[in-house]
Amino acid sequence: MLPGMLRTRAIPLAIVLFWILAPSAPADEQGIPAPSAPGRLRCETVPRLLESYLKAHVVHKRLTPEIRTRTFDSYMRALDPSKTLLLAAEADRVRADAQKVFGQVMAGDCHSLFELQTQLHGRYETLEVLVGGMAGRDDFEIDPSVELTIDAEERGFPKDEAQRTELVRKLIHFQISNLLTGGEELDGARERLIHRYELMTKRSEEITEEDILSVFVDSFARSLDPHSNYFSADSMEDFQIQMSLSLEGIGVALSSRDGYPVVERIIPGGATDRTDALEPNDKIIAVAQAGQPAVSVVDMALRDVVRLIRGNKGTTVRLTVLRQAGENERFNVTIVRDTVDLKEQAADLRWETRTVDGRTLKLGVIELPSFYGDRSPGKRRSSEDVRNLLEEARKGGADGLLLDLSRNGGGNLEYAVAISGLFIERGGIVAIRESTGRSKVLPDPDHNLHWDGPLVILTSRISASASEILAGALKDYARAVLVGDSSTFGKGSVQTVVPLPPGLGALKVTTAMFFRPAGASTQNDGVQPHIQIPSVWDRNDIGESEQRFALPSQRMAPFGPNSSNRNGDKLGDYRRVTPEILTALSSRSAGRVSASSEFEEVTEQLAEAKEKQSRIKLAELLEKQESAKASEVDDAAAGDAAIKPPEAPKSDDADEEDEEPTLQVQEALDILADLVTLES
Repeated sequence: MLPGMLRTRAIPLAIVLFWILAPSAPADEQGIPAPSAPGRLRCETVPRLLESYLKAHVVHKRLTPEIRTRTFDSYMRALDPSKTLLLAAEADRVRADAQKVFGQVMAGDCHSLFELQTQLHGRYETLEVLVGGMAGRDDFEIDPSVELTIDAEERGFPKDEAQRTELVRKLIHFQISNLLTGGEELDGARERLIHRYELMTKRSEEITEEDILSVFVDSFARSLDPHSNYFSADSMEDFQIQMSLSLEGIGVALSSRDGYPVVERIIPGGATDRTDALEPNDKIIAVAQAGQPAVSVVDMALRDVVRLIRGNKGTTVRLTVLRQAGENERFNVTIVRDTVDLKEQAADLRWETRTVDGRTLKLGVIELPSFYGDRSPGKRRSSEDVRNLLEEARKGGADGLLLDLSRNGGGNLEYAVAISGLFIERGGIVAIRESTGRSKVLPDPDHNLHWDGPLVILTSRISASASEILAGALKDYARAVLVGDSSTFGKGSVQTVVPLPPGLGALKVTTAMFFRPAGASTQNDGVQPHIQIPSVWDRNDIGESEQRFALPSQRMAPFGPNSSNRNGDKLGDYRRVTPEILTALSSRSAGRVSASSEFEEVTEQLAEAKEKQSRIKLAELLEKQESAKASEVDDAAAGDAAIKPPEAPKSDDADEEDEEPTLQVQEALDILADLVTLES
């Protein structure tokens, strides 16, 4: 189950499905033609699908002019992600006609959508000729002076043909240099790029009316919020493979932004996680199978990218990656496909020590990469694993405990609630407000207190969904000191997948929102720490608030501590963090961070990343590429392999204490040591 997806009650789903399939009244009574028979998506089916989204959605209930405009913005992003087909004036005309065209579609008339696709096919033909003329020149050479704004939204549509030609020129040099990085020779890279644009023209000619309608319905869904979308029959098959238990591949969750496949999350226990090869927000620009030339994946449909990357266990795939952090980097990485190792995904306890005022403190660190679990007999559950680790920490004489959620992208809500309850005696952990307006509080299922000692929780921008529920609940109960990035990711919504009749795919729609015990939603704002620590992940391009059409945060009546809830005065005797202690901890941490050259370097990297996050200089990438090649030659001359394979995973009996904690974990441990001494 993906983060934020729940098994909600069957009644709302049944209502949605009935709404889609129920016989329509005649068009002159309702204004909406009856849906076509199952088997394929038709124009007359589209109004029912759009209305079904509105019926099920947690916020948007009416088809407003804003939603219509948003839909066409999303539609144009899907049709022209790199903004090389339409000129600015043409895009403005499409937006201006959005209300009228939407009215036609809702009346079962989709001819305007089909005409737009015909127009775009002509532009693909023009683009093919343009690329062939530039890249096909015998004297073609890479122009290192090219600077490209890779964020298509930031650069916008070209104003005229001259601007479009210059944009295409820059893209050609960037794309060919990507292929060269992937191992191609210049002539081969030019031929491959020209052929790719020929294929784009061919595919645009082969697009069916059903394909056009699928993109439109998906654009409508995405106009509601970042996590609602439409699965065509083919996309639904890909989604089911992604959700399957085998999880065979490289263990990465991808999304598409401005035509680039982007790493959203590294799946704990997967092949990539075990090699540290990729990071969230990396852009994949080319993919190559073992022994095969690279294939550019810029502007490629995400499902086609996933199919290129996915493969059988034991086979290899080479990715060309663009990373925009402190410095712009472009590099190749080879990953051996594998299944997710649940041992690697499991919660783990290790020990650290700190000496404060001559006293040596024994501190436990529980790393929880996800809220995994299976109700089947004999299967592991994260809640049981963490409970056992807490017992081990108590028996081992831990003076304090650090719960590391900095890599935790979410998981099963049930186990997140259960783990939260291990640190308090009783009380509501999270409330879920459904699209019907009904709210339900999920309480601590275990009234036993399994850890009553000092507790610090480490979070990051990557901490999302279920991990935000745990962090938010324990912050509201004043049970833990939260340390980490300026906020967590901010995904506080629930998605439900509604299967449609064969051939029609499925709807994925946001049907509920999460709320913390103090009444705030985790949506959009995330959970802020008590003490902020600089980290390379604390960037403004990571987080729910940066997603297009993100739902705003909401509030509800508190149901936890200091509330009028009947359980509010029965929270149990657990250790509470006081404002005075938080002030002292913040002061001590600020002193350490300001005196640390390592944290100063992180701050400088963040500033550089902010400056360079949307613009790349080809000369800079080429210079780094040449430096890397020179380094490989030096290594080879010294007798080492030019490309070193990643280290093998450690065996179960390996000494994990030899692993150096990250800078953020070390500071969190120092804060925990301060907490222990202040509470003594």
